[in-house]
Amino acid sequence: MNSKRVPAPGADQLEKKSPTAGLGLHLRHARLVAGLTLLQLAQKAACSESLISKIERGSATPSLAMLHRLATALETNISSLMSEDSPAVGPVLRAGERPVIKTGGISLERLVLPTRGGLLQANIHIVAPGTASDGQIEHVGEEVGYVLEGTLELRLGAECYTLGPGDAFTFPSNLPHGYSNVGKDVARVLWVNSPATF
Repeated sequence: MNSKRVPAPGADQLEKKSPTAGLGLHLRHARLVAGLTLLQLAQKAACSESLISKIERGSATPSLAMLHRLATALETNISSLMSEDSPAVGPVLRAGERPVIKTGGISLERLVLPTRGGLLQANIHIVAPGTASDGQIEHVGEEVGYVLEGTLELRLGAECYTLGPGDAFTFPSNLPHGYSNVGKDVARVLWVNSPATF
């Protein structure tokens, strides 16, 4: 059997595959199903009513941390708010065919497709130079990561760690955490957490 190896997508390919087009529609639908006004959702997610309105109209793209807050406020997860064209269900996700969530300078390349009740979540975080997560988030679970390339500054509570290729980390998800790319090149980090959050 021939197995053709496809090179990993570059940053330009990842942008083309970004599935954020349906986010506004999905967010508005979830908000209406929850019976919330723009103001009520804004208060629950600790953001402005104007930002939610812009996201729903497709004129603003939220950060991953903001998406996390919106999903939590709507008692759902990020996957349900994103319009993902998932490949056919199966045990193998080929390079170049995996769905990618992109917000700002951070992309999440899916290694595990989200499923209802799924406990495992694995992504490759692709972080552009100078890009940072929007503050720190905390939630239930555990996380482990491995830096594939680039330089990442990992913030865990008040502690800060600079990581390079080959460095690994693990922490409980209820510890406030965030990160930034402090290097000059794109950082790629294999990131696994359980249960699924995004």
